[in-house]
Amino acid sequence: MSWSIAQVARMSKVTSRTLRHYDDIGLLRPASVGGNGYRYYEQEQLLRLQQILVLRELGLGLDAIAEIVDDGRDKVQALRMHHRWLLAERDRFDRLATTVARTIEDVEGGDKMTAKSAEHWFEGFDAAKQAELQEEARQRWGAEKVDAANAKFKGTSKQWWATHGQAWLAALDTLVAHIDAGRAPGDPEVQETIAGHHRWLGEFWQPNRESYKGLADLYADDPRFRANFDKSDPRVAEFLRAAMIEYADTRLD
Repeated sequence: MSWSIAQVARMSKVTSRTLRHYDDIGLLRPASVGGNGYRYYEQEQLLRLQQILVLRELGLGLDAIAEIVDDGRDKVQALRMHHRWLLAERDRFDRLATTVARTIEDVEGGDKMTAKSAEHWFEGFDAAKQAELQEEARQRWGAEKVDAANAKFKGTSKQWWATHGQAWLAALDTLVAHIDAGRAPGDPEVQETIAGHHRWLGEFWQPNRESYKGLADLYADDPRFRANFDKSDPRVAEFLRAAMIEYADTRLD
């Protein structure tokens, strides 16, 4: 049995664009390509996709994932290895869940949001994973820009980060309100919120049209970012992506 790229995207919650990218870089080739150019996948490809998604959940980059899934390991053996890794991650996610539970208590209790109760946005990655994210950023947007941003904010106080974290959380709340009100991503009020997000990013770096759209895809497609958005509201990531792309296409060079 085979499945079209659209069917695989629906089943796996991975966008067709991401699947095409995996094909382009040789990470996940389709079983066949029809005369109409459509990609089709079979059981072997679905199993490989599961491996890729598990490894992405564990925070590995695509280069590292390619090495692992191409090492010729027996499929059952590979699944057992992934299972061990997932169990090892369980305690870390338990800690994150505790942080989120405290956030819920603060919000339901009417208490003002504090840096402590917002920890699920800013903690949970160990030093190695932070280094990996730094390297990904250098590859995506250029080492010069990332190094300059790091130098700019080296030694910045915790209070500064807490204040900017509050601004980020407020923007998320506003996006949820837009969604609840039935506004489209291109609505002027939504775009004004996105303009605020772009200005907020300006404290760190200055994204252009291409990099801002790339960040929109990263927010929605990367499991590490998507998980945090889903904790706020499962609708936010895709809505934010669409709104950011609209903003980039209409307001950025």
